[in-house]
Amino acid sequence: MMANPDDLLILLAVSRSAKFTTAAQVLGLNHTTVSRRIAALEKALGGRVLARAAGGWELTELGTDAVRAAEQVEAAVSALGPAGQAPDPITGVVRMTATDGFSAYIAAPAVARLRRKHPGLSVEVVTMTRRALQQRSGLDIEVVVGEPQVHRAEAVQLGEYMLGMYASRAYLAENGTPASVAELTEHPLVYFVDSMLQVDDLDAPRRLVPAMREGLTSTNVFVHVEATRAGAGIGFLPCFMGNLHTDLVRLLPDDFAELLPYWMVLRPDSMRRPAVAAVVQALRDQTAAHRDALLGQGRELRGLSLSKPGFRRAQSPEAFTAGS
Repeated sequence: MMANPDDLLILLAVSRSAKFTTAAQVLGLNHTTVSRRIAALEKALGGRVLARAAGGWELTELGTDAVRAAEQVEAAVSALGPAGQAPDPITGVVRMTATDGFSAYIAAPAVARLRRKHPGLSVEVVTMTRRALQQRSGLDIEVVVGEPQVHRAEAVQLGEYMLGMYASRAYLAENGTPASVAELTEHPLVYFVDSMLQVDDLDAPRRLVPAMREGLTSTNVFVHVEATRAGAGIGFLPCFMGNLHTDLVRLLPDDFAELLPYWMVLRPDSMRRPAVAAVVQALRDQTAAHRDALLGQGRELRGLSLSKPGFRRAQSPEAFTAGS
């Protein structure tokens, strides 16, 4: 039997979301119809195109070949735009995960700028701090801290960022300013919940000052920043976030300057989609454009030209978008 092109496009939608229900919503069908058409496609091709995996469906080897054919069908259909108008290939949904800070200050402005040129593009960003997944059904891009160990995926380093110790001016006025690493142990730490921290590279405070007691802990880095500003203790913060606030003071920069890498993980088939490739390039451009801010080089960052054209320093969240 010959594969039905419509069934190939249904498989393509399932491969991008990893779920029948999500693909059905995108296609305007019901879950039963999607399941039935996938079964018909498997019968036509003589084998399974999908296999159950954690979080959804994964393509089999036969399914991967079928998706390549489906992408050609999709490209051919997309080319049938209005006469004299070239269709925009950068459309559809791109799904990614990234840390809270990266999502807010790098991904959000990068995607906003990209969507102004390509309004048919939609990007879903799920924020979390974790290791790269081994099964990434329905996920196009992951941004993680630390070099990932992954199989059947492409991993590329995006850039680096610096973490340091910060406290509010009001907190220091009331509790004194620690002048040494030993004196830090007299103050509470604001940082990640130790038992829930999945990324070994982020364990610097427990390694550098193990005797420092925990004050307020959270899985969200924005809580770290605001708790530090509120005087809950001394926070170990990304410098590109801590430096945005004039009420925060960086402490002992020679002792606490933890440089960590951002890595991007991509499914092998994802980069064949123009929309995914465009988002990847936008993330790379945004990361490069704000390299100095990510490295925490200076508090007064706005508008200062760097050695490379187009680089901007920023001192507020809006400045990560302006001029970039």
